[in-house]
Amino acid sequence: MDNESNAIQSATIEVRRGSDDLMILNEILAAFRKLQPEVQERMLNTVATFLGIGHLSANPLTLPHQGGPRASLETTFSEDRSISPKQFMLEKQPKTDVERVACLAYYLTHYRETPHFKTLDISKLNTEAAQLKFSNAAVAMDNATKTSYLVPASKGTKQLSAIGEQFVLALPDRDKARSIMASARPRRKSRRTGEEQGNEQQ
Repeated sequence: MDNESNAIQSATIEVRRGSDDLMILNEILAAFRKLQPEVQERMLNTVATFLGIGHLSANPLTLPHQGGPRASLETTFSEDRSISPKQFMLEKQPKTDVERVACLAYYLTHYRETPHFKTLDISKLNTEAAQLKFSNAAVAMDNATKTSYLVPASKGTKQLSAIGEQFVLALPDRDKARSIMASARPRRKSRRTGEEQGNEQQ
């Protein structure tokens, strides 16, 4: 029984470690996505040197993965990367055009290796995913940018923001998704009335 208990305990720890790895990996990738490709490579090699794991240019970065002993950086997420856009949207269940843009942007970024995209790219993927046609795709993209799901990229393209990525990851848990967006919004300073300011000066 002792051996069996130890095996169960070890398996539980491994699962938790895998979940922590994924969360940390998502944070790292969100930060690296803000850098230019040449800066990304230099940063990776700097970190590798600091940690004493050697130069990374010639070899793919490997990380622990709960599905096997090691996994390449190419498989950076636990999701099934062969999932179709139609199935992905079915699982995420976006409710508005803006949420749909965020989900499509996530799919382009992580499943199609297209971190920078234009309105046409989103529209094409929307059709491929068998979603309702946008009433105005350009407006939906602008609104997604205003609500911080997207941010401007180079040459007039857009990219998924870090908070937009966390929002999509949280779906279809809408309470968690709303909480993520609420925590990202800056708090407005309350305006004091002239009477309150006068009382302070007395």
